[in-house]
Amino acid sequence: MPSLTLLRQQSKLADPREQLKILAAQDQVPTFDAQLESHQLPLLQAQTLETLQVNLGRLCNMTCEHCHVDAGPDRREIMQIENIEHCLRALAHPGFQTLDLTGGAPEMNPHFRLMVRRGREMGKRIIDRCNLTILLAPGYRDLPEFLAEHEVEIVASLPCYLEENTDAQRGDGAFQKSIQALKRLNEVGYGAPESPLKLTLVYNPVGHSLPPDQGQLESAYREQLRSRFGIEFTNLITITNMPISRYLSDLVAQERLEEYMSRLVQAFNPETVPGVMCRSLISVDWEGYLYDCDFNQMLALPVSPPRQRHIRDFDYGSLEKRPIVTQRHCFGCTAGAGSSCGGALNPG
Repeated sequence: MPSLTLLRQQSKLADPREQLKILAAQDQVPTFDAQLESHQLPLLQAQTLETLQVNLGRLCNMTCEHCHVDAGPDRREIMQIENIEHCLRALAHPGFQTLDLTGGAPEMNPHFRLMVRRGREMGKRIIDRCNLTILLAPGYRDLPEFLAEHEVEIVASLPCYLEENTDAQRGDGAFQKSIQALKRLNEVGYGAPESPLKLTLVYNPVGHSLPPDQGQLESAYREQLRSRFGIEFTNLITITNMPISRYLSDLVAQERLEEYMSRLVQAFNPETVPGVMCRSLISVDWEGYLYDCDFNQMLALPVSPPRQRHIRDFDYGSLEKRPIVTQRHCFGCTAGAGSSCGGALNPG
């Protein structure tokens, strides 16, 4: 597991342009738009804007092996209050139902709690994409109570219910810390049957395979975590590893990129296309720039139209039916049962 981010390693792949060059060189793989056309599907277009997803920065207390954000303790990018205020003004539009806070560790942004409070005052659903271990860090140990008080939905990464697999992806000791954090969340009411406090666990493959059946995996997680640790959770979602950033670096290092890209294309499922997250979401980076999704954000592929590329210029109507910018990484969202920030798109 890397102790430094790609940026601090001075890796060429820290530059999104280098990542796009590598993806563009995969000649055995059609473009995503060509794949849609071959299935007589229209090019992707947004349908509405229901979710404002805000990346509060690259700073994180962990350096996970497959992090597509290349976040870590050695990153210092943090969204400042000016852009947070722009985000909150945009969120006030009645079309938005959800504020989805991500990072890095979003909780490490000093204005995280402000965003939660203001979002709840507007009556919006709030999601915190939490790495769990942050809840045990000094200065953050009261977060479970704060999140419960404001009925924030927690979406928490736990790559496996086996310690060795989780630690292989997230670092030594990550599993035991995650278990401690989950118990703390259970103590304040998260994940209990009939509880309004939702606790969603996130699985993404440790290796180079696609996620297994989401429903079956949820049952396995529930049995294992309940019997071994007495932990309860609301549901589990599966997310496919995207061939970008650190995961792309791993694929290149192991000379498995061509194999993985071919696997994604062969598993293309046209039934997932209507539900891809970019059709109902807009993503904001720590500097306030707009993207169709979190993955496009990490590849520096800005939203169209150009005049609406910053949150300060946000106009709901002009972005609602916009064309979606695609590249070959988009096959990760449409392989098998599909993948999104909400899990499988066609779980069966």
